[in-house]
Amino acid sequence: MEKTVELVNAWADFYRNHPGDGIEDFCRHYLIKKREKENKGKLVGGVIPGMTDGLLMKIIGRIHKLHVMYAGAAFEGTPLNQVEEFGCLATIYQLKNPKKSEVIVTNLMELSSGTDMLNRLKNRGLIREQTDKDDKRLKRIMLTVSGEKAISTCLSRIEKLAKIMVHDMPPDDRLLCIQLLRQVEIKFSALFQKHKGMKFDDIFREVTLLKGE
Repeated sequence: MEKTVELVNAWADFYRNHPGDGIEDFCRHYLIKKREKENKGKLVGGVIPGMTDGLLMKIIGRIHKLHVMYAGAAFEGTPLNQVEEFGCLATIYQLKNPKKSEVIVTNLMELSSGTDMLNRLKNRGLIREQTDKDDKRLKRIMLTVSGEKAISTCLSRIEKLAKIMVHDMPPDDRLLCIQLLRQVEIKFSALFQKHKGMKFDDIFREVTLLKGE
């Protein structure tokens, strides 16, 4: 009964301060407050942004950098050097026989750096090219036997790497993070090609106007 009263009181406090929000907003708010009481240690290194948006992006950015650093250790002794190389091989494996441009765009890479990476993978004997049957100007890519072995070897390392990064996070929290962030990834994965070459202020106006801000 006490737990029920606690929950009702928490809802009343929330609704008083956020009268336009609903149950889902309350649940997120309640979980965040609960996690804030449990968290220990300094939040982030360096300058802490004074705005919520900036702090969120800094946390995501630092996690990405840490992930890349640990990936270097995970791939030690394997044919791969960085997590982006694994992403390219995994894309080729999944798409079977993709065009170069498909691999580059799928992995959110610049054309020049993506082409360089694919050339390095080719020179190391992990992928090979073949001319498209219908358009002789196009090159398609496939994994070599060595590339398939590299995928097999590194997959378990990638899985262990992910486990390391979120080991202390409860499974429900991991699912919540996915749910909260997936729309950001979906939205900007669809927009980034269009935004390439645009001025930043034009991008800002377009994105914020989409939400009516």
